[in-house]
Amino acid sequence: MSSLFKTIFALLLCANVFAVETNKLVLRIAADPNNLPFSNDRLEGFENRIADLIAKQLGAGVQYNWRAQRRGFFRETLKANEADLVMGVPADFERAAPTKPYYTSSYVFVTKKDRRLDLRNLDDPQLRALRIGVQVIGDDYANTPPAHSLASRGIVTNVFGYTLYGNYADPNPPAQIISAVERDEIDVALVWGPLAGYFATKAKSPLDVRPIEPTAQDSDLVFSIAIGCRRKDPDLRKKVDAILATHRDEVDAILAEYHVPRVAAPPHRQRRDDD
Repeated sequence: MSSLFKTIFALLLCANVFAVETNKLVLRIAADPNNLPFSNDRLEGFENRIADLIAKQLGAGVQYNWRAQRRGFFRETLKANEADLVMGVPADFERAAPTKPYYTSSYVFVTKKDRRLDLRNLDDPQLRALRIGVQVIGDDYANTPPAHSLASRGIVTNVFGYTLYGNYADPNPPAQIISAVERDEIDVALVWGPLAGYFATKAKSPLDVRPIEPTAQDSDLVFSIAIGCRRKDPDLRKKVDAILATHRDEVDAILAEYHVPRVAAPPHRQRRDDD
């Protein structure tokens, strides 16, 4: 075989491989590039890991649409057909077609272990004297569910807000509320479970993470989380549901690795199978 023929053959082979690769199914994921433990642009979050698992089972590659999860996120991604999936949405979410839930978590108390506060629910009388940190959302500083629950009990003067968004130029901006507990700036933080579980394990001081036990007065402390799909692609939702069911053990292992607190699903928030 002449050297010229070998060169032409090699070029044709490369072109054929390239054609196969470019025809490969691509799963488009909308995700936040700076939002551990959920996702980041270094693919270190548990949602990145689960996205990889789903893509592998579909025989697809993953293409990320990186966008800060702010106002307009779902409108500009799923609704605009710029993404196929968002890896974490409430199971009853109205702006997407959610899969069946793949985990249920809750807001938690985060305290220093050596304080031994042993907080169980928001009716604990200690909360009227402790310095309490809660997260607030967006430019209008909207309250998260624990803040609403505290306010309904008249607990307001000893409550301090920490923005969920923080300084986006810094790594892991939502983690500042966990650091505030570590620095004794506050006595207890009321934080969404996956965020608390992950960053508490990275703290220098031992921290206690305990799910808040909801009372009849607390309707929004526990959420089942699903994967949000485009409404116009019911076939993909069915496939993702099937993968989540078949690979339940692998998904659970990923969640455990990231210390995601899991609790029983609240019946009133479970998506109907025929949604």
